[in-house]
Amino acid sequence: MSAITPTPAESITFSLLNRFRTTRRRTMALVELLTPEDMMVQSCPEASPAKWHLAHTSWFFESFILREFMPGYRAFNPDFAWLFNSYYQSFSAFPEKRLRSSFSRPGLDEIVRYRAHVDDAVERLLESDPDPEAFKRIELGANHEEQHQELLLTDILHAFFTNPLRPSYAADPHPAHLGASVPTIKYLRFEGGLKEAGHAGEGFCFDNELPRHKAWLEPYALADRLVTCGEYAEFIADGGYRRAELWLSDGWNAVQNNRWRAPLYWTGEPGAWTLFTLRGEQPLSGMMDAPVSQVSYYEADAYARWAGCRLATEAEWEAAAEGHLVSGNLLDSGRLMPAPIEVTSKPASGTDGPAAVLAGGTAAFECPSQFFGDCWEWTASAYLGYPGFRPLPGSLGEYNGKFMSGQFVLRGGSCVTPASHIRASYRNFFSPETRWQFSGIRLAT
Repeated sequence: MSAITPTPAESITFSLLNRFRTTRRRTMALVELLTPEDMMVQSCPEASPAKWHLAHTSWFFESFILREFMPGYRAFNPDFAWLFNSYYQSFSAFPEKRLRSSFSRPGLDEIVRYRAHVDDAVERLLESDPDPEAFKRIELGANHEEQHQELLLTDILHAFFTNPLRPSYAADPHPAHLGASVPTIKYLRFEGGLKEAGHAGEGFCFDNELPRHKAWLEPYALADRLVTCGEYAEFIADGGYRRAELWLSDGWNAVQNNRWRAPLYWTGEPGAWTLFTLRGEQPLSGMMDAPVSQVSYYEADAYARWAGCRLATEAEWEAAAEGHLVSGNLLDSGRLMPAPIEVTSKPASGTDGPAAVLAGGTAAFECPSQFFGDCWEWTASAYLGYPGFRPLPGSLGEYNGKFMSGQFVLRGGSCVTPASHIRASYRNFFSPETRWQFSGIRLAT
């Protein structure tokens, strides 16, 4: 009996269905280690309770896909349309973000049933030969949920840090975290010139990665790895948090107002620091070669000045990273914390070696220098639209575009970013005072 070859449309449907299922299951797997009480905590204004993440990601599929593309769809609960709206002003009213931890109802069991209701409806929609726009929205929804998977872990880390018991999310550290030794930083030279930036190819991207455009770069150099905890400790020991000349004005104000004296999750005293992680409290002495994390843009900029360097622009970062395989200490590694560099350099082209294919069809080789994973890397670039940028139509246009004010761009993903989610053109963004994210430092000259 001969095999039946699926049509292109069937292949697309199967691929998207598999992506949808994988994404939804991963979210539920991430909360398996949490208690219902854990999932109610909102420990800082930037964070959200885990239970809210479970509901909001389902709200996204229901609001922007099922309501528009599934004839006869019945909402699980009409009140959820506004209760779990995050910030889409043109879609509906919504509660203040700071109140999310007060949502004791609906209970967790009802949220889980809500997810099952939405999952079943999306799968039936995919089997019904829907409008092509529905396929695009489902892929957007999967990427949106991957963002919330990272946020969920980031928020839980902060919640457990503020708990006096300092509980750990996961078990003891992955063995690869400890005992490695990193080489002295070297600077990789790039010629500069007229480069292209922004997403290229047929794979998924967010609207803020478009359009592809040209950018002029002067010759520059990037450090071949991220700044480590040990190197950052030297900055602290040299009075980094007491020297106003190293800081931007607003950064110095943040240091004084917030009484910063170390990265967010460092506690104790110099020489006896501890570092709080998703795997619990760790002595910093065993993590000195791991990348420093949970620093703000202001801290990254001040460290770069202290080191006689600067932060790269996002165009410089992208030009250096483009064409490299997305490989590194990402969520899929299971480490859940930044780790010392482990791989050996292989150029993106021109030599023999194991190759991979990126979403856009480009052949690539393993990236040696923590471009992807471990920590998001602050850049010197303000978060603005590219030349010719146009947000998505309707409420989805609020996804990225309305935040293009007062934010800085980060690149490369972190140890809690799903590998399927990140690429060289991906633009993350936060306000310069933000420290609760897995954000680190790569130097440039």
